[in-house]
Amino acid sequence: MDVQIAFQDLTTGGDIRLDGADLAGDSTLRTAVILSLFSDARAGADDPLPAGESDPRGWWGDALADAPGDRYGSRLWLLSREKRTEETRLRAESYAREALAWLLEDGVAARLAVTATWTGPATLVIAIEIQRPDAIPETYRFGTLWKGLTDAV
Repeated sequence: MDVQIAFQDLTTGGDIRLDGADLAGDSTLRTAVILSLFSDARAGADDPLPAGESDPRGWWGDALADAPGDRYGSRLWLLSREKRTEETRLRAESYAREALAWLLEDGVAARLAVTATWTGPATLVIAIEIQRPDAIPETYRFGTLWKGLTDAV
């Protein structure tokens, strides 16, 4: 069981939930999904960084990964200042799938579906459905406040 994290949005972030004086537990994959999506993975050498940024971010523990190239988190942060375009939406889906691929690789999930949808001029919703082996599917939706310019799709 994981410690439960409540996620608001990219601006507000997340926080650990309490159950009275104790930490609240989470037997679903919600906390794992939140940490996978909203922890910053290191940018690749060919990834353009958002305007005004020079830090490729990432987690120091990636240098000690068991599998070469294995990294923690997602590259969704790279899209924080991107325009509202179809290309940005597709990259968001790709980055989310990449961040959650470990669920399939480690046998935690039998199937994983990720979709990103523009729902407003500054909101991109990422929907995830995870089919765990021998369990009912878990569905999660995260709406992100977009800092970039709003162009027509």
